[in-house]
This record gives sequence, C-alpha cells and structure tokens, in this order.
Amino acid sequence: MRFPESDAERAWSVALAVALVALVGGSLAFPNRVYGGFVWHYFWGPVYADAHSASCAVWNGGAQTLLYGASECAAASGIVAEPGYTLVSEAGYALTLVFMVIGVVFLLRRLRVGESYSFLYALFPFMLLGGALRVVEDANDAVTGAFVSYPLNALLISPIIYFTVFFVTLASLLLAVWLARSGYTDGYDRPLFALGAGWLALTLAYLCVLVVVDANVAFHPVFTVLTVVIAGLVTAADYWLLTRYAPDVLSGTGFAGVVVIFGHAIDGASNVLGLDFGKELGLAYDLYPKHPVNKFVVDVTSQYVPASVTQVTGDAWPFLLLKLVAATFVISLFDDQMYEENPRYTVLLLVAVLAVGLGPGTRDMLRATFGV
Repeated sequence: MRFPESDAERAWSVALAVALVALVGGSLAFPNRVYGGFVWHYFWGPVYADAHSASCAVWNGGAQTLLYGASECAAASGIVAEPGYTLVSEAGYALTLVFMVIGVVFLLRRLRVGESYSFLYALFPFMLLGGALRVVEDANDAVTGAFVSYPLNALLISPIIYFTVFFVTLASLLLAVWLARSGYTDGYDRPLFALGAGWLALTLAYLCVLVVVDANVAFHPVFTVLTVVIAGLVTAADYWLLTRYAPDVLSGTGFAGVVVIFGHAIDGASNVLGLDFGKELGLAYDLYPKHPVNKFVVDVTSQYVPASVTQVTGDAWPFLLLKLVAATFVISLFDDQMYEENPRYTVLLLVAVLAVGLGPGTRDMLRATFGV
C-alpha cells in the first residue's frame, strides 16, 4: 500500500537532501576548509583517533596522522582532532537530533505507533543499551589485544553509535509491531521492551566475560548500586518538592516526566561518583570528564568553591544539581495541550530528552563499574 507524502514530509526530505548536498559538495569542492576544517575536525577526526586509542589525529591536506602523546599533539601542525566532544560537535549533534526526531515522527505515524507514553517505557532499555555499547569500546581499548578492531569499533563510537543504536531499535520496533499485528502478542510495547532488555543483557554479559578473561577489566558493582540509589533518592526528593510546591510542572507528563528526571539524575550521580570518588570506591584513579559541560562545571567549581569544601564534596556535585534543574525545567514545558495536539511528537521529544541524559549516564556508570 502506498502512502501519500505530506507537505511536511516532503519539506523534511528536501531539507535533508540540501544538507547532504552542501556537506558532500562542499567537501569535494573545498576539501581542506569544509571537510578537513569542519567535518573531520569536529566529527570524524575524534572518532578516528578514538577508534585507534590515539591521543589525537592530525589532518594535513588529506593525510591523517595518529599521535599517541599529549606533547606530540600540542606541537602538531595541521588540524588536530582529539577523542571526545567539543562545543561545536555537541551543538551539531543536538541540531541533528532535533531534525531526526521530526523524521522519526513521520515514520511512527506511518507505523501507527508511539502515541502513548508506554512507548517511552518500552524504549528505556535501548537507552541503557547505547551507554553499555559505548563501554564495550572503552573496554576494548583497555584489554590486552583489541577484541574489536578498526573500522568495526567505529560503530561503537560517537556519533556513529547513535546510528548503530537507532537501527537496532528500528529493527526491534518493526519486529515487535509485526508480532503484535500477527496476533502473537497483545501489543508491541512489551515485546519491544523485552527485545531491548535482551540486547542489553547480551552486552552486559560480554562485559562480564571480559572481566573473567582480561585483568585490565575489573568489576566494581558498588558504582552501579550507588548511582541508582543516589539517582532514585534525588528524583524522589525532586518529585516531593514538585508535587508539594509546583504540581503544574508534571501535569503534562505525569510519571513519564519523573522517568526523564531519573535518567538525568543517573547522569549526574555517575559523574559525581566516577570523577570525585573513583579511587575511594576501588578504581586505580578517578575518571575524567568526557563532555565539555562536565569539564566546565568541574573547572568552575574547583576555581570558585573553597578547597576546604571540595576536599570533602568533590568538584562534580554541581553537575548533579544542574542536571536536575535542567530536566525539571524541560519537563515543565510539556503540557496537556501539547500532547493532545501532537502526541507522537510529544512522546518522541520526551524520549530524546531522556536519551541524552540516560545514555551518557549509563556509560559513565558502567565505565566505573568495569574499571575502564
């Protein structure tokens, strides 16, 4: 059966085509300026360096050089890309995420799914899966002899991993919808959740195998336990304050809003534990921030909060507060009218908001848990 394309879908397709033509055409016409100076510098270069466990990668007129020392990277001439995120790349990912959310709304509309908050709950394990898969690559860098080598390991590095998880999720959704419409299940939500839980279990099982076969991967379950407990407590406290003093904040989302706040609390709590209390909880050293925002918060706290305080509390605790405030504020923007006018878009926006907190938070939590 052929579905007619709406004006909105057509406009989205045109915008996607224009963006791809601009990037590809600009890269071909001006390889050093457009590809090397933008695409490679902020997006592919960090992936390339990370996939080879290098300190940085250098672009010189089309030649890519891997360097493995911080001093070499500092002295390198050319365009230098280091593993991790920058403000430019994070802004690019955020814009891409919003754009792709619109495209996924069109897809869900054609599948006739995703109009209730149960869809968010069904996708919860897939968000955990994204963080867990990223830890597989972290562990791959730590083990003696990589289990997954380049270019396959690039599938587990940002931003490629977002596409990896998306296609795994899409395949699982299509299977769940087929099971429901073929009469094997009452709905697609539960089989979708089960498929995500299955993928997550396999990933965690692989990490546990690495603990057994390689001494460079350890097991510190205290990080997972404490992260979940702290996130649960601060979420409960936030929920109590909201229901008592600002009940309208959750009026548009209900329990789904609480789940989103919990996901961001996981991100905040895992950072506090890994960055400030890693050694105290069994790691050889404290972890280091992977995102510019985390690093900025830690730097500001260490600069302006007295050392007598940070020696006890650490430098990362404001990040937990920032995540709670930001998540609560975003939840407050959702109301009943928004959901009634476009339920799929509302639900998918909440999914995106949850994913950008729970995914990185799961990665940080499991990095500490497996000592990588």
